[in-house]
Amino acid sequence: MTKRHPTLLFLLASASALAGPALAADAFPIKPIRVVIGFPAGGGADNVARLYGDALSKELGQPVIVDNKPGAGTTIAAETVAKAPADGYTLYIASASLMGGDKVLYKNIRYEPTDFAPITRLTVSPLLLAANKESGITSVASLLAKARQHPGALNYSSSGNGVITHLAGVQFTRLAGVQLTHVPYKGGAPSAQAVAAGDAQFTFATPASVQAMIDTGKVVGIAVTSAKRSSVLPNYPTVAEAGIKGYDVTNWYGLFAPAQTPPAVIEKLFAASARALAKPELRARLASRGEEVSPSASPAEFRQFAQREGKTVADLTLSSGARID
Repeated sequence: MTKRHPTLLFLLASASALAGPALAADAFPIKPIRVVIGFPAGGGADNVARLYGDALSKELGQPVIVDNKPGAGTTIAAETVAKAPADGYTLYIASASLMGGDKVLYKNIRYEPTDFAPITRLTVSPLLLAANKESGITSVASLLAKARQHPGALNYSSSGNGVITHLAGVQFTRLAGVQLTHVPYKGGAPSAQAVAAGDAQFTFATPASVQAMIDTGKVVGIAVTSAKRSSVLPNYPTVAEAGIKGYDVTNWYGLFAPAQTPPAVIEKLFAASARALAKPELRARLASRGEEVSPSASPAEFRQFAQREGKTVADLTLSSGARID
């Protein structure tokens, strides 16, 4: 029996250990992929996740399972992904709050923006300003008139503290010089339902979460929050057109993985996402829900974009004075 020198055995073992992650990355994916979102079913993030996830599944040849983990302003979902194995099988669809706002708003969160590896932007869209049909709010002008007549008496709902639908209201109050009362909910769907029921007078909502209620006459669509009119929502004027100069709030969703995910896996996910997002049928289905496909040029470009957006949201969150222990 041939004996092997201990040094040789150590080198062989080390080479095998180093080859393991590389081989795993080469074979990726070999099992289903979980995509986590911090909102319940029915809202904008859920719609994007399910449509994109179905397209990504076809590109990768593995099931893509959407895991809704609402609560605590998306921080439960974010922490789940931050602590997941960095192997590409647990991903996160999130927006700018992940990259800065969460850290400002929540004192005790157990993750940092650096705990995530940005992969690509998926979609961009304006929010829709929508009001209860019995509120008497039919335009930005009538909203401003009521807000000035009754400071603090008007409630606006959002999909959670510190997320874009909350911060759109913060920016509105700042630029318009009015007092409004913010009422957070655990997602876009319950936030829109609150407006339909009259528990809140209006909302800044993702198009997917409120469009069906507008179509059925349960709420009134008023304006989009982007600086220019939207190609996917062309029939709505902008808030800025009504006299709130400088008002510009745009939502986006992007794909993230846990930090330390192998670069080869990140590149595979980026390339597969680019192919999926290029499909005309996916673009059309997302556009019908008010979302415009907007993939990043590279993971590095998306990282820079997400960091800039994160700083903007962090500054806005800080100025709002909102804090959650």
